[in-house]
Amino acid sequence: MSAYVLGIDIGTTSVKVALLEAGSKTVAASCSLPTAADIVGGADSQAKEQDTGRIISCLHDCVASLPGDKLQNVCRIGLSGQMHGVLFWRAGTGCQWSKNFFTARDSSQLITWQDGRCSHSFLSSLPKPDSHLSLATGFGCATIFWYTKHRPEFLADFTVAGTIHDYVVSMLCGLDNCVMTAQNAASWGYFNTTTNQWNMDILKDAGFPLHLLPQCVAPGCLAGQTCSEWLGIPAHTPVGAALGDFQCSVYSCMAARTDAVLNISTSAQLTYAMPADFKPPDVPQPTSSISYFPHFDGSYLSVAASLNGGNVLATFVGMLSAWMKELGMEVDDSSIYDRLIHCGLSQENSELRVSPTILGERHNPLCLGQVANISTANLSLGHVTRAVCHGVLDNITSMMPAVLLREAGVKRIVGSGSALSRNKVLRQEVERAFPLPVEYGQHVDSAVGVAMAFCDRLE
Repeated sequence: MSAYVLGIDIGTTSVKVALLEAGSKTVAASCSLPTAADIVGGADSQAKEQDTGRIISCLHDCVASLPGDKLQNVCRIGLSGQMHGVLFWRAGTGCQWSKNFFTARDSSQLITWQDGRCSHSFLSSLPKPDSHLSLATGFGCATIFWYTKHRPEFLADFTVAGTIHDYVVSMLCGLDNCVMTAQNAASWGYFNTTTNQWNMDILKDAGFPLHLLPQCVAPGCLAGQTCSEWLGIPAHTPVGAALGDFQCSVYSCMAARTDAVLNISTSAQLTYAMPADFKPPDVPQPTSSISYFPHFDGSYLSVAASLNGGNVLATFVGMLSAWMKELGMEVDDSSIYDRLIHCGLSQENSELRVSPTILGERHNPLCLGQVANISTANLSLGHVTRAVCHGVLDNITSMMPAVLLREAGVKRIVGSGSALSRNKVLRQEVERAFPLPVEYGQHVDSAVGVAMAFCDRLE
């Protein structure tokens, strides 16, 4: 009987799982389900939180859908997920095991990377990090600082913190602490990727609750073993420390160092591999649109990480849906999206210009969206859809221009992400935006990538 590696990705809008045959690294089974976990209607419109219980329930539904005979032969579990965000729980009681699954208990909501409560003035009041990466709202350490100042009583209820995928690893392994890889630690801020250490002295002097900082390990390390049978997966199955979803998506499709990967899911990223001897700058470059993310084995990726990707199109769909409800009509969002794509495909070009930065960008948070060149001739859904898709690509290529890719030796663009796979208009704009061949991988997602990463590290 073949052995399998289970890859799990806990994203912003969905959970994906994939079983890879350990020897051939072929996908034997997979599943993807929407989490529908967003918490809406809170008192603070800047808060972006998700229901932990719903995410865990969705995770269980995904894993349970996989073939039982293959789950019994899982030899390793790897997880990735949405970076930057933070979840709090109590050591020892963060979940409740029942038969062969667990439910969330004594844990907080997930405060996601989209949380906007750390204003520019608040971030400016925080100490400068000893890191090449800038701090931004939605980053784990910034969020913890915000709670320390504004809601210290909330933090008093918890003893451990991590990302959502770190939490799942801890619960599966029955850990009392949180084990976090450098990929996720860098996404929190106040982490030096050269020394692989938190900025302990800086954080201590600023009154940061140091006990909430996870224990850091290298990407690819094991965090422990399953403490119980889990949905048919045997107890004592090795579990890897959680990885970043972006790095795993890249891992699944970057076949050569001359590839650049364009991922458009909820957000958007364009990246290529830096030379093996690259060392990042000593200090943050907050106005630069390019960052350097830790990858595997001490390597780095040059990344243009945009906050505005598939979420722009989802906002457009939501706006149309809300307008129709106000007019007394209701159409489900999926039908609206499909119709928009159809209309966009019928409109090959448009003089309408949409700057889609409705969330700003980390390097320029005050630069919000704009629409220009409006005329009576370009107000159709086809024109607007084409212009929005063009704007998403125009924004990401302004952050990392094609000339920079050519100078780096990039010879091919590999497209990935749920928004690209669903939206042919977006794919057409990708092919127009780059004077390079564009290809789309057969199995390109973070769940496959994390499984591949641990397949490659089987002893």
